[in-house]
Amino acid sequence: MYCRTKGSAWRTKDMHSILLTNPIALLAVILGSTIIFILFLQPRHLSSSPKSDSMAARSFVLWLHGLGDSGPANEPIKTLFRSSEFRNTKWSFPSAPENPVTCNYGMRMPSWFDIQEIPVTADSPKAESDVLKAVQNVHAMIDKEVAAGTDPNNVFVCGFSQGGALTLASVLLYPKKLGGGAVFSGWVPFNSSMIEKFPEDAKKTPILWSHGMADRTVLFEAGQAGPPFLQQAGVTCEFKVCLSWSWPFNKQRGAAVP
Repeated sequence: MYCRTKGSAWRTKDMHSILLTNPIALLAVILGSTIIFILFLQPRHLSSSPKSDSMAARSFVLWLHGLGDSGPANEPIKTLFRSSEFRNTKWSFPSAPENPVTCNYGMRMPSWFDIQEIPVTADSPKAESDVLKAVQNVHAMIDKEVAAGTDPNNVFVCGFSQGGALTLASVLLYPKKLGGGAVFSGWVPFNSSMIEKFPEDAKKTPILWSHGMADRTVLFEAGQAGPPFLQQAGVTCEFKVCLSWSWPFNKQRGAAVP
């Protein structure tokens, strides 16, 4: 078990500008480091030998979007990963169902579960029953892919903000060890009493957590609460601090997007 904290600062002015003006580019950088981190932790790597694609090990990346967003809107992320490690990767970008959301005055929007308040803090109310229902849906997606022949060790769940919170819950409650989970500016969506329900195999799934210090929607303190929680649960975690990462505003819907 370990939980390390690292700082990430964009060193060149050009890169800094690109990442701040292009959230997809920023996600690509962080998601790329996440998958590499996870792959190095695996006892069995994806095949890099000159076998046919049908013979090589297949991986599965499940990406969970934030509140008010959609799966298709996030699909461009996969086009930024062209290295051989992703040759046999299947990507999935599901969309959350339309639900009323308390923090946005009951407005109906794509939402995995209810959120009581914005900004999200370390002490924000937790809609555990809603989260657990959403977890069941994510588990069904994973089970379908595993039934199709993908090794659970090659299944990676990643999520952004609300999707990051759901990623954490889904990985920690899944009955098998997965390849890894990546939480981007997410939070712990349930209380510490839930730890006793985590399957032992689930605790072996490594987690990488990235959070921006400038995030005003999911406050940095909410991200900081993650590593101690995971350490208490006995889960491997690496926490990355992104110094210049703030959260976008959904101008189309006129609401902050956690």
